[in-house]
Amino acid sequence: MQIIMLGAPGTGKGTQGNLLSNYFGIPNISTGEILRSAVKQESPLGIKAKLYMDAGELVPDDVMIGIIRDRLREADCEKGFILDGFPRTVTQAEALDHLLSGEKIDIEHVIALEVAENALVMRLTSRRVCSVCGKDYNMLSDPPPGDMKCRMCGGEIIQRSDDNETTVTKRLAVYEEKTAPLKEYYERQSKLRHVIGAGSVEEVQDRIREILHTS
Repeated sequence: MQIIMLGAPGTGKGTQGNLLSNYFGIPNISTGEILRSAVKQESPLGIKAKLYMDAGELVPDDVMIGIIRDRLREADCEKGFILDGFPRTVTQAEALDHLLSGEKIDIEHVIALEVAENALVMRLTSRRVCSVCGKDYNMLSDPPPGDMKCRMCGGEIIQRSDDNETTVTKRLAVYEEKTAPLKEYYERQSKLRHVIGAGSVEEVQDRIREILHTS
């Protein structure tokens, strides 16, 4: 089972990816996490990536592809994997396809979580996060304690500076602009699976599993 998770900020693709990971017994690979891990381990590609990150520049696609290649060669990916956060553009998708072809791996499903923009704006502007451990809360669905202290570590719970309505709306517009061609790319390969992302976490997970089992 090889899956790519697509979804705008606030659609819950990270949460759904983790649930699928537990269900299928395959790793949910966040590209942000493996990038940080490569830098921390000081692998050759991690050292190269750090040079760009320290300069405030985006890590080039060829470096990211190399880091993903190394991660997919680890033993826990033998039964499959879930990619969260990559690819973000058609160019990256083409590079990923080239990589996977060389590894004799084929993506089976690309899950696109679909949530109305007004609902996403409400979700993201209601989000709060622990300033210490990073645990997410939501004023609507999972409110923090009244004293605004994290249940996990006791840290102060804050609203991220980019979780205001103006910034959120811009982020969603940029995402849609970049991702629409990516959806078309996977649609042409008959791999795109549209999933309604509204409802409870459990309801969305059930929809995803049903599609994966019947596609």
